[in-house]
Amino acid sequence: MNLGFIKVSSACPMTDISNVDFNLMHIKNCIDMALNEGSKVIVFPELSITSYTCGDLFLNSHLIDKSYDTILELVEYSKDKDIFIVVGSPIKYKSELFNCAVCILNGEILGVVPKSYIPNYGEFYEKRWFSSGGNILNRLVDINIIKSIPFGKNIVFNYKSASIGIELCEDVWTIIPPSSFLTRGGANIILNLSASNDIVGKHTERENLVKAQSARSICAYVYSSCGVHESTTDIVFSGALIISELGKIIAENKRFEREDNIISTCLDLDRIENERLRNKSFKNDIFSDFEILNIDFEFKNDFDLKYFNKKISPNPFLPKDEGEIDSRCDEIFNIQTAGLAKRLEKTKINRAVLGISGGLDSTLALLTVIKTFDMLKYERKNIITITMPGFGTTDRTYLNAVNLCRKLNCDFREISITKSILEHFKDIGHDENIHDVTYENAQARERTQILMDIANKENGIVIGTGDLSESALGWCTYNGDHMSMYNVNTSIPKTLVRYLVDHIKNKLYESQKEISDLLGDILETPISPELLPKDENGNIMQKTEDKLGSYELHDFFIFHFIRHGFSPEKIIFLANECFKDKFSEEYINDTFKTFTKRFFTQSFKRSCSPDGPKVGSISLSPRGDFRMASDADFSIWINSVH
Repeated sequence: MNLGFIKVSSACPMTDISNVDFNLMHIKNCIDMALNEGSKVIVFPELSITSYTCGDLFLNSHLIDKSYDTILELVEYSKDKDIFIVVGSPIKYKSELFNCAVCILNGEILGVVPKSYIPNYGEFYEKRWFSSGGNILNRLVDINIIKSIPFGKNIVFNYKSASIGIELCEDVWTIIPPSSFLTRGGANIILNLSASNDIVGKHTERENLVKAQSARSICAYVYSSCGVHESTTDIVFSGALIISELGKIIAENKRFEREDNIISTCLDLDRIENERLRNKSFKNDIFSDFEILNIDFEFKNDFDLKYFNKKISPNPFLPKDEGEIDSRCDEIFNIQTAGLAKRLEKTKINRAVLGISGGLDSTLALLTVIKTFDMLKYERKNIITITMPGFGTTDRTYLNAVNLCRKLNCDFREISITKSILEHFKDIGHDENIHDVTYENAQARERTQILMDIANKENGIVIGTGDLSESALGWCTYNGDHMSMYNVNTSIPKTLVRYLVDHIKNKLYESQKEISDLLGDILETPISPELLPKDENGNIMQKTEDKLGSYELHDFFIFHFIRHGFSPEKIIFLANECFKDKFSEEYINDTFKTFTKRFFTQSFKRSCSPDGPKVGSISLSPRGDFRMASDADFSIWINSVH
């Protein structure tokens, strides 16, 4: 269904109490607004046909009859609109009155869902008029001339990957909402028709309920509540409209609006399905006795992607709210240091050995070790930092490495690898003028051998510096920088490394100008393994992103490929939405092909990666987080990219 996306709307029309003609006019207007935005589903507030605050007028047969006539007019109006419409209305069934959701599509009433929990406390006294629909299952109800309409609390409406369940207002405030049963029975979109009045603090509670239910039920939740034109005799309504997906609010209106008001956004049904596949607790059979009545329906046309409006973050490893970035960085840094502290305490080792290149990854690892040693009250002189200049080491990275280690009061050592590598080339018969993979990897392995041997000599532990992005792409030398005794960066992607170093710089070293300036220059240094010779001016010749493509794109691909299991077509579509002003479609396609090939062909390196702390929702550790055959084929992914 168009890459798993569907657009939905939540509406709050103007109302006039018991004036069904007025109400219908504004319901129609909201439907037209939603159609103009490409929506395929729209939900209205509770009792939106009559208005919620009719009081004892609900017991008047004329109002009920007129609401039925209005529903028929809306059914007629819906012909060829191709949008799933859910409105609220009182419905009679066997001499009882029920507060219901009426579901309409293309000139047909597909079903009627009654409210299960009828509030009768505080400002609410619905039991005066309405009966509970909690026991209504698999029944049939008539609305005027339309006979035998499916009626029950257990209905799920299905179209392709969209499965829609419905509950009304108070239902979501209860200990086990009906939507818990509906989602366990297959619903991935829950619509809530509500009449929730406003008092101080209630809107925050309402938001939290919607977020929590969409999180625990692994679904999208579309909420619509009555507006300011309801009766204000004793209470006031604000017209709250909320759309949440997997515990996050993705669309919300400005409340207390006095005109017809809708919000519309795209839901990602693929993502919901992927989360359900991962979460085995969701499949617990505690609700297995609850029988779902499935009603299939058809749209004439699928959602058109030209109306796509979902906000997609170009940095999915970072929180969407910029105000949360600092707290997220704090938490990650604390996880890194806590993991390393436990490893040091358990091994009774108080020395750490690090290779320092003057690049971002080794800098983050060093800052992590510094904080851990300070926390454990270990001497910083027990942090053995080693810079190992080679053929491609530039003055800029060399001086940054030297000065940073010294300013942080570490045990700093310099060991050039040039002579030993040239000797090694003679031993294996390699021409030093051939700058191939042997030329590069020999340097990485020599550096790792030095670190390991010094760790043995000093009774220390080698701290790894490689990050998640390098692991995903295999951009590391097998049994070279690929290996360590504990890797504090193992589940941190390259784009996040930069934010972490900048955060630590500003928080811990802002008052230490020399260190702060060094960290600032490291942040500005191009990413490079520096394994190829410098240019004639002594500058970095080998820039990783020139060869692999942007790490910003690679991290985007890693997140959506691993965390959500999206198809190539969907990942590339999302990337083009995010980066259309930065990268061409051709560049995005080529970078995705590079990512896919390397992710598959370099999997063997991840099969024996060292221990390290998981800090986020994605880790490539083979010990439970991500398991993949080293000889899996990538052709079906590559062949999907044009």
